[in-house]
Amino acid sequence: MEVTLEGSIRAEEMQQFVEQAVSAVKSLAEGGRIVRALADLRHLKTTSPEAAELLRQGQEAAMRAGMRRIAEVVGSELTALQLNRIARGSGMDRILRRFPGEPEARSWLLAADDALDAA
Repeated sequence: MEVTLEGSIRAEEMQQFVEQAVSAVKSLAEGGRIVRALADLRHLKTTSPEAAELLRQGQEAAMRAGMRRIAEVVGSELTALQLNRIARGSGMDRILRRFPGEPEARSWLLAADDALDAA
């Protein structure tokens, strides 16, 4: 699964994103797939507290639905700090890794998937 978030995301937009993403995770997991995601957040700006809370809730729901691994590519240190706080609040920090570029992120996701398949 791949997602890209760019710019400033309003609470309404975050709610729509969360609903779509959680639905996709549920669908994949119910089909027996190991759900992993690449999140391209290089152009995401920090979000409002309301949008951040919706993302935190969405992360919790995605993990309950079957999300197993997520690799983030983030372009801004300020955004990374906000995302760290959100991930700690949701518990997603346990399954999340952040990378400087997409190739490294994809490599980790595939390697992580191989390890999950072996378990």
